[in-house]
Amino acid sequence: MSGFMIFTLVLAVLAIVFAFQAIKVVPQQSAWIVERLGKFHAVLSPGLNVVIPFIDRVAYKHSLKEIPLDTLSQVCITKDNTKLSVDGVLFFQVTDPMRASYGTSNYVIAITQLAQTTLRSVIGKMELDKTFEERDLINRSVVSAIDEAALNWGVKVLRYEIKDLTPPAVILQAMQQQITAEREKRAVVAASEGRKQEQINLATGAREAAIAESEGEKQAAINKAEGEAAATLAIAKATAEALRQIAEATRAPGGMDAVNLKVAEQYVQAFAQLAKEGNTILLPSNMNDMGSMIASAMSIMRNTDPKTVSTEVTKPVVPSILNTKS
Repeated sequence: MSGFMIFTLVLAVLAIVFAFQAIKVVPQQSAWIVERLGKFHAVLSPGLNVVIPFIDRVAYKHSLKEIPLDTLSQVCITKDNTKLSVDGVLFFQVTDPMRASYGTSNYVIAITQLAQTTLRSVIGKMELDKTFEERDLINRSVVSAIDEAALNWGVKVLRYEIKDLTPPAVILQAMQQQITAEREKRAVVAASEGRKQEQINLATGAREAAIAESEGEKQAAINKAEGEAAATLAIAKATAEALRQIAEATRAPGGMDAVNLKVAEQYVQAFAQLAKEGNTILLPSNMNDMGSMIASAMSIMRNTDPKTVSTEVTKPVVPSILNTKS
């Protein structure tokens, strides 16, 4: 192998190595920090980038994605001197790759430590019950404190979430007893409210039933009154019609005689009925009036056509009236 061929081969190998060192492909959502002779030079953006081999070097590689970071569990003391074990998760994102590279030696440890100290400070201002109720307030307080300090680190804290709040076993037992008592109290209240509502419903039903019954009785009384009124009106109309016909009959020839005859018949029948029903009968104070009425009736019967006159008034009637029962 000639010297030229060896030189060509070495040159090709150097070209390949040079190209490999000079061409940098940065992934999406990433940022690479390039230093030239130990000094910050540039930030490589995603895609194909070219650097000077052996002079430029990639010093730091940062992911620009949102990064979840678990914080270690720690013991915090509340305002009422209760120990509370707290752990959470922190979500952050690199916004300035240069500051993230040179602002702190390790921004992950920095924000973790700051999150823990801020959490202890916030919980120390609260009582135990409030720590369970004010989780959102605790999360916002931690994010606000870290975010202000992390500006110089090129990091943006997006949110902090408490995963678990664990009080001591004694406190847990006391809380469980309190919850049980509260539930029993609510059950008793609910049962009493149910009985109260039941009594209200029964009273309401009885009242509505009484109202319905009274309305029915009222309507029945109205219907009865209307029926009696209609019957009275019908009787009155019939009586008026009868009186009208009697009046017309009295004006006709022989009408008064017929009326006198009818009155005499009813008179005699009334006394006959009294004689049958009891031992005592009522007689007119003037017996002559009774006799004259009977005589008048008999006179009318003699002067009237026997075919048109009722034969109900007979001789046996008078003796039956005049003779009293023993």
